[in-house]
Amino acid sequence: MDIEATVIGGGIVGCAVAAELAGQGLSTALLEMESGLAHGTTSRNSEVCHGGMYYPTGSLKARFCVEGRHLLKGFCESAGVGYRECGKLIVAVEEAEIPHLERLLALGQANGVEDLRLVDQAEVKKLEPQISAVGGLLSPRTGILDAEGAAKAYARLAASRGAQVMTGARVTELEKIKGGWQVTITPLGENRAEGWTHTSRVVVNAAGLWADGIAAMAGIDVEARQWKLHLTKGNYFAVADAHAGRVSRLIYPVPPASGTSLGVHVCLDLGGQMKLGPDLQKYDHDLREVATGAAGIALDYSVDPDRGDSFFADAKRFLPWLEREDLVPAMSGLRPKLSTTGLVDFVVQRETDSQLEGLVNLMGIESPGLTSGPALAREVGRLVAEMDS
Repeated sequence: MDIEATVIGGGIVGCAVAAELAGQGLSTALLEMESGLAHGTTSRNSEVCHGGMYYPTGSLKARFCVEGRHLLKGFCESAGVGYRECGKLIVAVEEAEIPHLERLLALGQANGVEDLRLVDQAEVKKLEPQISAVGGLLSPRTGILDAEGAAKAYARLAASRGAQVMTGARVTELEKIKGGWQVTITPLGENRAEGWTHTSRVVVNAAGLWADGIAAMAGIDVEARQWKLHLTKGNYFAVADAHAGRVSRLIYPVPPASGTSLGVHVCLDLGGQMKLGPDLQKYDHDLREVATGAAGIALDYSVDPDRGDSFFADAKRFLPWLEREDLVPAMSGLRPKLSTTGLVDFVVQRETDSQLEGLVNLMGIESPGLTSGPALAREVGRLVAEMDS
């Protein structure tokens, strides 16, 4: 084999996986088809390091979120990547929502989330005087970070451990061969050299939005496994700078009963910018039909200004000072959901069938994928090590 491990996808998960495998002494290649690392889902989200109180106890999302938060905070601090433990307040706007906060408290405690506690209306007012709520659930350990910076720091760590990190490298064919895989790469972008083929004992599919396509390329029936990804767009609206400093924490509503999102919330970035988002909008294009021209990948990240009406209506419930004209379109991101009708767990699977042996698939890595990245990487490292045992 030319190399021992090929990681497909240069978001934070793929970068962390590459660092983990290279750290185990494996010769490793990290392939990202975009012109730079972490340009996709990693850099187009709320950049929140989540507590872990939303996910069913025992699920991969619950376990990896709590473990990943500790690992990610420590990594950012050691690598000099921006990270701030600003905390989160989930608010009940009316008394009928208080039982939902109590349920989240119990779930979070069962999942091992530290320092969660309910706060009454008076304490909400003391913590966040500009918020209207009858109660809240305080998560002091929730943080915000420079997500793209963290991904690139993992890639630098991988490279320092001997990994080859390549951008503009689109995998266009995976062929099972004796003892591993033949990987064919086609260059994307201007001024790119010719493509190439290499052999790899292990292939890790961390392709995010494109993970079902990579799995299908390897010969997996993604429909039969219910791995067909349903893309959704999450839009964000910036709040006028005049309101900077009105809140000091992330402010979330009680999450919708559907379980498909956490609801439109107040996001803060490391620079203090306040925005609202994300909502949940169906994305109408199949990724396999997206143009991949000389300049790279064409995805629709535009934000419809008219969607601001629903953002305003949702946020006005707990931001009494907000006016419609305070909101302007900011950004959007795409999410690789395995279902649009409920909460579905991550898929992290080592293939054992002889026709797929040597392949590890990571499917449906949406929220809390950013938080879970380092823990997902450890799990992949464990699965790869199992192949040799």
